[in-house]
Amino acid sequence: MIDYLPLRGYVVFICCWIATGIGAGIYLLRREAPYGRYSSNNWGPMISNKTGWLLMETTVLITFLVWLPLRTFQWRSPSGVMAGFFLLHYIHRSFVYPFMIRTKGKKMPVVIMLSAMLFNSVNGSLLGIWFAAFAHYPDSWFFSPAFIAGLLLFATGMYINLQSDYHLIQLRKKHETGYKIPQKGLFKYLSSPNLTGEIMEWGGYALLTWSLPALAFFIWTCANLVPRAMANHRWYQQQFAEYPASRKVLLPFTW
Repeated sequence: MIDYLPLRGYVVFICCWIATGIGAGIYLLRREAPYGRYSSNNWGPMISNKTGWLLMETTVLITFLVWLPLRTFQWRSPSGVMAGFFLLHYIHRSFVYPFMIRTKGKKMPVVIMLSAMLFNSVNGSLLGIWFAAFAHYPDSWFFSPAFIAGLLLFATGMYINLQSDYHLIQLRKKHETGYKIPQKGLFKYLSSPNLTGEIMEWGGYALLTWSLPALAFFIWTCANLVPRAMANHRWYQQQFAEYPASRKVLLPFTW
């Protein structure tokens, strides 16, 4: 039996978290988050890009796993497979991606790293609690339309995200830190297909889990990445006179 009092508090917290995410998205439409190409010393002490990425992405793994009863958790169940998908993304983000990026000498504000750690702690905990205490999927969920469609969207988004990120990494030779116009893959049509892929990925995850915490994660992903993609599109147009006019922000041939 589910204890509905904790569930009610859990749901209320997630609804407040979603509202906070929407507010953050509106703010970011007006001001770029100061990391990557928008990094600024005006935000206080700085930290190495690679170290910052490693710390903030590892946080979500820790806060997700700390809630799971690892010895008894059924990894072959629908909940276990869903948890595995989440871990697959963040193991790559934590222990592969930071060591591939060619950003030698580049830094990010410590406050941005700490805010990302807070964001990841909340989202990792909400999903960890869901799978540990409230998720009850029958084995037949593997064959449900939501799971199948969500898995296809999740896998496609992950592929697009990884392929696009690797292309961006390969644009720079060792010790280079400047920017170039990407030309391969979906970059022929979009300014930020890596962000399109990540949005698709977590939209698919919300669908295949059919859960409120995954929906909150998706909303926060959109709140962070849609303004980022719009800012990237403007930046490319301002920095490169030859930037292709036909490229869109996030959706080919539309926007």
